[in-house]
Amino acid sequence: MPLSEFTRKLVETKLVKYCSGRIPEHSRHQVRLTYKIRGNSVSLIEERPYFKDPSIWTQSPVAQFRFDDQTKKWSLYCRDRNAKWHFFRTFKPNADFDDLLKEVDMDQTGIFWG
Repeated sequence: MPLSEFTRKLVETKLVKYCSGRIPEHSRHQVRLTYKIRGNSVSLIEERPYFKDPSIWTQSPVAQFRFDDQTKKWSLYCRDRNAKWHFFRTFKPNADFDDLLKEVDMDQTGIFWG
């Protein structure tokens, strides 16, 4: 089920602020953060210029957030080397989207930012 319009706008507002704040202005020609919303999931994506043709930007998913409409909580997912998403077990589902962004930011395991 897709996110409600209210939830979608709230998440978009938070992600625009997060993505622009995470990458310094002077580095945005080398790396940028963006996101995609599909149904009830939101993917955080890192983009970098393709090394053979810098005019083309490549995308690498960093984290995925999934909203459970019944519990009204977000779950955090990480990606493996085979591009499959897995529930990030060290972080319990949470109603506060900001807490998920903080967890990705801290990245104590190195699973999101390497």
